Amino acid sequence: MKLHREGYLIIAIGLEILALIQAGNYFLFTYTNWLWLFILLSLGVLVMAYLIIQFFRVPNIKCQFEANDILCPADGKVVVIEEVEETEYFNDKRIQISIFMSPLNVHANFNPISGVMKYVKYHKGLFLVAWHPKSSTDNERSTFVIEHANGKSVLFRQIAGAVARRICYYVQPEQTVTTGEEFGFIKFGSRIDLFLPLDSEISVKIGDVVKGRITKIGKLKE
Repeated sequence: MKLHREGYLIIAIGLEILALIQAGNYFLFTYTNWLWLFILLSLGVLVMAYLIIQFFRVPNIKCQFEANDILCPADGKVVVIEEVEETEYFNDKRIQISIFMSPLNVHANFNPISGVMKYVKYHKGLFLVAWHPKSSTDNERSTFVIEHANGKSVLFRQIAGAVARRICYYVQPEQTVTTGEEFGFIKFGSRIDLFLPLDSEISVKIGDVVKGRITKIGKLKE
């Protein structure tokens, strides 16, 4: 496991603040009748330090996939699988699969398929809760389209939530990408939407807990 570069500054600041809190806790309560409060606050500081560090963790995972596999782009829970009209790029019907990411999930995001990045666009927007039906179209978001070697394309979208207010991505149009490579990061809880061709084979169902770079979302048809 490693720590994501997006977390270096936040972790440093967070640990510094927690160290100051613990120092104050030590001098105020160690030598008083409030020793139980010192212990309680010390445990709280340790928990907060753990939560800050674990949020930016990135497990070392070796991807295993076949040419037409669609791998999960993020850790989380499948909350939507439905046929919708995709209006930003394709302007046709697609299968939408949405993955909700809680603050306890790994928040690095990964390419679901290999191919050429044909579309990259950031949109300013609202900060509705990530499970709100309109968050996919009204929230701050970044949209990407990869064209696979077999001619099929997949659109996927990072969506900010009520807490997640910074979306980071590291890809450019016409860049060749590989399944499972990191393309971005979302700070704090949010969601990822995928829009797949209607003839795609789907391997997940609503309620499934999925893992980025491990769970197979489905398969592109030739």
